[in-house]
Amino acid sequence: MVDRVDVSSVLMQMRQVKDQLRSQNEMATQGVRPNTEMDAVSRIAQQAEQVSSVPATQQVSGDNTVPDFQSMFKNAIDNVNENQKTAAQLATRFEQGDPSIDLPEVMIALQKSSVSFQAMTQVRNKLVEAYKDIMNMPV
Repeated sequence: MVDRVDVSSVLMQMRQVKDQLRSQNEMATQGVRPNTEMDAVSRIAQQAEQVSSVPATQQVSGDNTVPDFQSMFKNAIDNVNENQKTAAQLATRFEQGDPSIDLPEVMIALQKSSVSFQAMTQVRNKLVEAYKDIMNMPV
């Protein structure tokens, strides 16, 4: 299962990128330009080099390691999928008359799967929005 700390750090990074984009857009609308366009391009190149030089897992402190974004996102999707499968199995077993399954358990599992799917959809929408913002940035 993905740690809450990992998800929070990814969300914090996404917010920082969004704030940077927002401040750059505000500067552009006010007519304020960075020192030079070459400075902006060199800063972006440096940031890209820093990101590409970071290993897939980083040592935080002690034995804790931070997985890369791809594996965290895959784990989250797998968890949503597992919630949906479990809810469907419980519902099927309840419909078939399994005495060990009660209705509240089925309803809770169905609500869990619904909430997790909606959360995943919102994260996906934010990622697509961030991607579009980045692609629309002037170079």
